[in-house]
Amino acid sequence: MRHNRHSNFKKKKPQSKDSGKTVDDIVRELKKLSNSPSDYREKSLKIHGLICAKCGREFEYKDRHLLTIHHKDGNHKNNPTDGSNWENLCIYCHDDEHSRGLLGDYFGSED
Repeated sequence: MRHNRHSNFKKKKPQSKDSGKTVDDIVRELKKLSNSPSDYREKSLKIHGLICAKCGREFEYKDRHLLTIHHKDGNHKNNPTDGSNWENLCIYCHDDEHSRGLLGDYFGSED
């Protein structure tokens, strides 16, 4: 009779560690994660639609990765749930928005 060389080993189940957290603590942590800053993208797309606020290009669901979320005040941590600090910009307009200040500084400076 032939034995598999691994047949003598029993698979170990992963052991769970007791973190000491209550169910309420865990639920609270999960809710915080769902309201994380990365969640603002989906919220903004839902609020403002799949359209670039600058050039007006409309996107389909399959192309929504080409839309970015621009923070009007430049603060990525300022994410009000009403979407007042966000505007959906296509990748080209978003790049243009952030390069305008650089170009202005470049052409406005006198050497």
